[in-house]
Amino acid sequence: MKLSSTAAARSCTASWVALLGLTTISFLLGSRVPSQVLMATILVLTLLKAQLVVNDFMGLRTVRPLWRIVMGAYLLAVGGVIALAYLTA
Repeated sequence: MKLSSTAAARSCTASWVALLGLTTISFLLGSRVPSQVLMATILVLTLLKAQLVVNDFMGLRTVRPLWRIVMGAYLLAVGGVIALAYLTA
């Protein structure tokens, strides 16, 4: 089912506003004294932002599940490596 151009624009605008909000929250949290819980929270927010980009701006929200699984696995792998690097130091 294709979305109309107006519905697609609204969806992208809503995602963009969510990205702005999540980025602001990440910035504000990042300016605090670092701790492992804080770094994990920022990492989760970043992975949520990446999933928004994948779904809405890369257009993978309506494709076959295989591509969504591949991108989700990629994001989890990258997030896992970053978590290992920062949280075990």
